[in-house]
Amino acid sequence: MKDYFVYMMTNRSRVVLYTGVTNDLQRRVWEHKNGTVRGFTKRYKLDRLVYYENYRDIRDAITREKEIKGWRREKKNALVATLNPSWKDLGQELFNPGR
Repeated sequence: MKDYFVYMMTNRSRVVLYTGVTNDLQRRVWEHKNGTVRGFTKRYKLDRLVYYENYRDIRDAITREKEIKGWRREKKNALVATLNPSWKDLGQELFNPGR
């Protein structure tokens, strides 16, 4: 079985919040951090993973992504705070332990 992730990225100043879905969270976070994919996330330098959820079914992940994308910013901020109240870069903890 494959895992799917709904995730949220932000930039250093936390001005912009991006919600996405992927089947490889580590690869996708690396792509955001290194600006390898042109577009919205590269333009706004969204390089900090601040929230994620894990799903077994891609349909559930896509449904959740769409739900979150429809929310107002305040509700998204509250969701991030449930997992990550200090808004630290979870990518550093998950994929670069000890750094």
